[in-house]
Amino acid sequence: MDTAITSQFKDLGLILVLALSACGSGIGAGIAGMACIGAWKKNFGQNKSASFLLVALVGAPLTQTIYGNIVMTKMFELASKGHYMWGIGAFSGLAIGISAIYQGKCAACACDAMGETGKGFGNYLAVLGITETVALFVMVFTLIILGKFAGV
Repeated sequence: MDTAITSQFKDLGLILVLALSACGSGIGAGIAGMACIGAWKKNFGQNKSASFLLVALVGAPLTQTIYGNIVMTKMFELASKGHYMWGIGAFSGLAIGISAIYQGKCAACACDAMGETGKGFGNYLAVLGITETVALFVMVFTLIILGKFAGV
């Protein structure tokens, strides 16, 4: 492929890992946020107190954006040496983003359950942590493979 064409896309892997991670975070937080508002509405309608702890559940998917940024920073070091790695950026960003979406869905269920019962916050956080682990694994394994590319 012509060097001029490839240089136009040199940042593609970098932006894909961050953008896909951030999109997943936004979608996941949005899903959880809608459930949180619904739980609060239900509580207010029943003249019950509405737990502010639900906000912690809503914010859980946001950390995946940080993971995408960490991977992007490592990829930047390699891109400055001519290694563009579009596929690594696309697929690791996609995996991290999907983890955030499903974490948001789990958080939505947790908001509904907590809004209904007022109980189980620690249990719900444990489920969100397990879902988060997928994104952490992807980040760590991607950093390992990027480290091997750096050594080449």
